Amino acid sequence: MGGEPQEKRRKFPRFLGEIALVLVLVYGIGRYQTRNHPRGLPPNVALTADLDVPRPANLSDFRGKPTLVVVWAPWCGVCKAEADNVARAKRWLGDRANVVTVAAAYENVDEVRAFAKAHDLPTPVLLAPPAFPKAFGIQAYPTVFVLDAAGNLVGSAQGYTSTIGLVVRALTAG
Repeated sequence: MGGEPQEKRRKFPRFLGEIALVLVLVYGIGRYQTRNHPRGLPPNVALTADLDVPRPANLSDFRGKPTLVVVWAPWCGVCKAEADNVARAKRWLGDRANVVTVAAAYENVDEVRAFAKAHDLPTPVLLAPPAFPKAFGIQAYPTVFVLDAAGNLVGSAQGYTSTIGLVVRALTAG
């Protein structure tokens, strides 16, 4: 009986150490996964906007507020799982940040249109040319890039990102 509180006191620092270790591992893995992603000015790769009436677009079009650029592929299962988070992040962020989705590695526009509609993705949905993934160092989908208000790439993440993760990335990009 008398030893219980002391035993609990010894377990708590160990628990905190284990949490710290997990956080360091998650951070390190994330940095490793995004090691080839550009920083600073994004590569100048022309995109196509408006699925119904195509027109040229560029990431510089979104300067003025922080921007999340979510790159996905219609065949990607993780992209499907993350799509609701992207739509929710757009609603939560409102006018404080841009949320832009970029379809890559697709076979035709109808495939992109169907995915965007099925998952209620926020507009605009941009179409990436084949050179886009290589220019941005993308090795897996989904990949999220974070641009600050000046249009500089200040962060990125590869793989599933929660709604909170998307919102925090956008709000801390300034």
